[in-house]
Amino acid sequence: IVGTVSGTSISFGTAVVFQSSLANRASITYDANAQKVVVAYSDTGNSYYGRARVGTVSGTGISFGNITTFEAATCAISISATYDSNAQKVVVAYVDQDNINRGTAIVGTVSGTTISFGAAAVFDSSQQISQVAATFDANAQKVVIAYIPTNVSQGRAIVGTVSGTSISYGSLVAFEGGAVSYLSPTYDANAQKVVIAYADSGNSSYGTAIVGTVSGTSISFGSAAVFESADTRYISATYDANAQKVVIAYSDDTNSEHGTAIVGTVSGTSISFGSAVVFESADTNYVSATYDSSAQKIVIAYNDGGNSEHGTAIVGTVSGTSISFGSAVVFESAS
Repeated sequence: IVGTVSGTSISFGTAVVFQSSLANRASITYDANAQKVVVAYSDTGNSYYGRARVGTVSGTGISFGNITTFEAATCAISISATYDSNAQKVVVAYVDQDNINRGTAIVGTVSGTTISFGAAAVFDSSQQISQVAATFDANAQKVVIAYIPTNVSQGRAIVGTVSGTSISYGSLVAFEGGAVSYLSPTYDANAQKVVIAYADSGNSSYGTAIVGTVSGTSISFGSAAVFESADTRYISATYDANAQKVVIAYSDDTNSEHGTAIVGTVSGTSISFGSAVVFESADTNYVSATYDSSAQKIVIAYNDGGNSEHGTAIVGTVSGTSISFGSAVVFESAS
């Protein structure tokens, strides 16, 4: 569905089905060169194969090209798509369950309304992976994949270099020695740093963030900073280019799972935070935040447990180290 932000409100066109059977782990990214969106997902109706489809936005509508398989294997655990603006390629990171849950990525090229893929490349062949989350560092011109190994659940990251239709990797780096969950990386263009937000399971699942610096094919990290001293779930980080701030949206489990957001300021290899703001005073799940560069606003989409789990969105305005919100709008009157 296509949303149009006006001031502090958002309106929607008509929803369009891109997969006529159950689609799991869907992840969407924008290809700025092709001026298309790409949806990557697990196709439950076809053995959970990894699939992708190109969407064309026109007015308040969206149409889709043909379905392309990027992995003819089970991909029902985790999928994350990002866009490499240097190579002008889409990169899809995922867990290949038919290859012992190995973390894998593949490069996609959009042409018209179709996408084609190169060869898949495993980024950690030593262990099984439970979550992947990718972003692109525009200064270093590298893809950064944050991930969680199943056996230790540590937070780890690796740098990927796209060349043509291939991707190669540097060495893996642990950014959190204890168990983590709900990974969400974003890129701060002003600070030229990657920020990874996550729940620190080794510290009561507190909401935590850490700043990463990419150099060549490696990444190093500063000290982790807690943004929510409570059990934090469904974390989604994005970057507000106008305010030059990172925004992290999440569900605050200790506060009745209310939807909450907080503004982060990166300085060097550190990040500091303003005060948390509740945007939904009800059970809030499956939170996803993004930035509308035209309206210069944050948009948060989520499942509103206080309203029959309807799909809902809300517009946020960042000012200094704070964020304020307009009124929530339902985009899907169903669970």
